[in-house]
Amino acid sequence: MNKINEAQKAVDSWIKEHGVRYFDPLTNMAQLTEEVGEVARIIARRFGEQSEKESDKSKDLGEELADVIFVVLCLANQTGIDLQSAFDKKLDLKSKRDHDRHHKNEKLK
Repeated sequence: MNKINEAQKAVDSWIKEHGVRYFDPLTNMAQLTEEVGEVARIIARRFGEQSEKESDKSKDLGEELADVIFVVLCLANQTGIDLQSAFDKKLDLKSKRDHDRHHKNEKLK
């Protein structure tokens, strides 16, 4: 499956057509932090113990998660990371390393 590679190409095309250029990596890292904070706010208020403000009720969690993915893809593109390859390696590692670990975790039963 090469869906991540396709997404990286789509983001690169968007940047070239609409974005002029990539922000520098430090700016994108700050942007990523901001987007993750928006996801955290929605989850904390919608699924956690905090009450949700009226102004937050219309926020779309999917849209905020997509913002996180977009910035991650920007960072991968501008730093020369093949995110598909990195993800595949990580999934393989986790599959081997954690195959029995979670099944044996009494906290998850």
